[in-house]
Amino acid sequence: MKVVIMAGGKGTRISSVASDIPKPMIKIEGIPVLEREIECLKKQGFTDILITVSHLGNIIMDYFGDGSGNSPVTGQPFGVHIEYYFENESLGNAGALFKIKDKLTSDFLLLNADAMFDVDFNRFVEFHQRHSGLVTLFTHPNSHPYDSGLIVADKHGAVEKWLAKEDERPAYYRNRVNAGLHVISPKVLEFSGVDTDAVGMIGIDGKPVKVDLDRQLLKPLAGTGKMFCYDSPEYVKDMGTPDRYYSVCADFKAGRVTGKNLINKQKAVFLDRDGTINKYVGFLRSIDDFELIDGAAEAIRKINEAGYLAIVVTNQPVIARGEVSFEELEEIHNKMETLLGKEGAYLDAIYYCPHHPHRGYEGEVPELKIDCECRKPKPGMMLNAAEDFNIDLENSWMVGDGENDIKAGIAAGCRTALIGNDRGNYGQTVTHESLLEFTVSLIGSVKYDMKKSPPFPLD
Repeated sequence: MKVVIMAGGKGTRISSVASDIPKPMIKIEGIPVLEREIECLKKQGFTDILITVSHLGNIIMDYFGDGSGNSPVTGQPFGVHIEYYFENESLGNAGALFKIKDKLTSDFLLLNADAMFDVDFNRFVEFHQRHSGLVTLFTHPNSHPYDSGLIVADKHGAVEKWLAKEDERPAYYRNRVNAGLHVISPKVLEFSGVDTDAVGMIGIDGKPVKVDLDRQLLKPLAGTGKMFCYDSPEYVKDMGTPDRYYSVCADFKAGRVTGKNLINKQKAVFLDRDGTINKYVGFLRSIDDFELIDGAAEAIRKINEAGYLAIVVTNQPVIARGEVSFEELEEIHNKMETLLGKEGAYLDAIYYCPHHPHRGYEGEVPELKIDCECRKPKPGMMLNAAEDFNIDLENSWMVGDGENDIKAGIAAGCRTALIGNDRGNYGQTVTHESLLEFTVSLIGSVKYDMKKSPPFPLD
């Protein structure tokens, strides 16, 4: 599969870090970020690369050549084939695609050169091929969804809405952000209605005609069933500002970039919901009754920063009992994600069990009144998450406020933490007053290791 890397940006917001080189050539631990991107692709068999360049593009072209040489930094072969398209005048962030459309004869990867990433691209491409869409977006949660564009999708991953930063958004929303990595069919160029011959020509406003990737090519596909999102917790971070650049450098040094690639085994903190993240009110039936426990967002933010996946696993028998619909539960979870996001925390995934084995409730849903394998104290939700995200259960934690949480964690092979007012002995590994207290203890125990070596397997 061909890879198109867009490397034509001027990087004005990060010019204080390096103003004399193009942004993709800024170094992360001594190696240009673009070289790290190419190395990630090469390791996974993606070696046919076309790079679009403009501002200071000769520096990129001189450094990499056609990809047949060796890295000036490492001395190792690039091991790829590289072509270039040079934009003499800015064509927008997608105009170059129309100039190289003859080279795009099948689905291709479209990536930004100014982002640090390390992801399992074969897994990403397989998802795209399985869903047979025109576009698949790589999406993930981040620590600032309130000022990010949001993607709304159905349960199958089909994109229903594309909410840009300037668009009005609902009060509560899922933390799902477009990461700027795409698998695209060349049919999108035709579907867009953009006149190829007009791109780069002087328009009626006296300026060259440009094409915006998001607003002209991708956003119009929302709601058509032709665009899907691929949710992943893997590392993708824009380096557009000095602060974000220094954050990326710190993450790379700590092993969080490479470690989050799903090729590697992941560590997770599985979290009960009621009584662990939000205040316990019995069966939570109304979104108005959802309220975060003090310190819960800070605790989850620490889990995020330490490189653990933060995954909710919650029994929701209110679905089977007919007291809450699937749609209402989704809105409750949207509220949870929104409130967490406002405090810089995020969840990598939410798993819930809608079943309930006991019958006799007015309005109950018969097909959900079953003895399932996912309802805690059974470990089904954690086992499913482990398969989805390649999780090392032995080195992961289950945290909850009750016996069923602990029993489920033990059954899954996790270490376990009992929090809250329950002082029972259910075989838990540790007992703490709150999620925050547990997290402080956990993160404190890995700080020393993180300084010496990453808390992730790197091979």
